[in-house]
Amino acid sequence: MFTGIIEQVGEILDSHGRGGGLELKIGATLAGEPLQVGESVAVSGPCLTVESVVAGGFVVFASPETTRLTKIGDLRRGDRVNLERAMRAEGRFGGHMVSGHVDGTGRLSGIVPRGEATELRFDAPPDVAKFLAAKGSIAIDGVSLTLNSASGGSFSVMIIPHTLGATTLGELRPGSRVNLEVDMFARYVHAFTNPGGGGLTEERLRDMGW
Repeated sequence: MFTGIIEQVGEILDSHGRGGGLELKIGATLAGEPLQVGESVAVSGPCLTVESVVAGGFVVFASPETTRLTKIGDLRRGDRVNLERAMRAEGRFGGHMVSGHVDGTGRLSGIVPRGEATELRFDAPPDVAKFLAAKGSIAIDGVSLTLNSASGGSFSVMIIPHTLGATTLGELRPGSRVNLEVDMFARYVHAFTNPGGGGLTEERLRDMGW
């Protein structure tokens, strides 16, 4: 489990195909205890497992499914990525509950200065847009954000200067592809209220003993 509070921006030191997926060597020195093999790290959204720890960074492998459903497959040497280690049970919860399971990708459609803040506008595919609502939560490239507005297949978020400088969001340009993870509570509410789509109907809940 993650919080969407980015710890560091790392750099892709090497990227090459392996077994239909992608092996990434990431340059970063994350705070706290040394990284361990098998540890989970969110890399611009998707949760990936540390396969080895190397000088100045670590190596992860993204499966064919991950490279197909996220923008991880687009990463090349020199690209920068948002990094967050899995949350410790006794840690402070600063963002929202993020699983590291990306629901799809969207694209930046506009950048609008709003005083000291910046409004970023995105287009999302229908299977993601249906979960979005103003003032709800969303993770964009692993960053926990509050939806400023949501209508049809478009939504916007307001970014403060600190977030722009401490993540890769400030590097986005119109047309940039981003990883999107919807709020898990929104996903459950949608399932509960859409029985025709296999949702959790009252009858199914009774059958489950709830």
